Amino acid sequence: MALFRLPTSGQAALVPRGHGLLLRAPQMSDFVQWAQLREQSRAYLTPWEPIWPSDDLTRAGFRRRLRRYAEDIAADRSYPFIIFRESDGAMIGGITLANVRRGIVQAGTIGYWVGEPYAHRGYMTSALRVLLPTLFGELNLHRIEAACIPSNSPSIRVLEKCGFTREGLARRYLCINGVWQDHLLFGLLHEDFRG
Repeated sequence: MALFRLPTSGQAALVPRGHGLLLRAPQMSDFVQWAQLREQSRAYLTPWEPIWPSDDLTRAGFRRRLRRYAEDIAADRSYPFIIFRESDGAMIGGITLANVRRGIVQAGTIGYWVGEPYAHRGYMTSALRVLLPTLFGELNLHRIEAACIPSNSPSIRVLEKCGFTREGLARRYLCINGVWQDHLLFGLLHEDFRG
């Protein structure tokens, strides 16, 4: 498995791959496929995500997103990954490691989405299983956190299959689809990971 590395000048980033999937940072060349998959999946994703900016699916909006990603990666704050099926290059969804904390914490929070045509087919479970060794290894995290709305049973199953432990309930934790929603909190420690 190749691991993600921050690129130095002239050096391409390596990406995690396995289970027939390839994960890598988004690039401008992904815009058309990304925008089509997000638009096609809008009704499916809306109940589980923050409100999309009005220009989210535009080229300018995607370019702005990529600039923010580059700044966050350079500052070791966040690491976005797009998930591709290796057999045909189809974009499946995305995973972002955000809110990276260093020092005495060594933790980050994952969030993810999968396009509706690929939902409930095991792709996100496989993608997380591919990514977790990179987060604990190359990025040297001690703890990975996640949160999901209590009614999102498929997401709960993904996290539990990947070894996350339910740690509690955070009331009105995130503003999802314009409403402050309770979230179940999950955690996975490096020593508990069965990668």
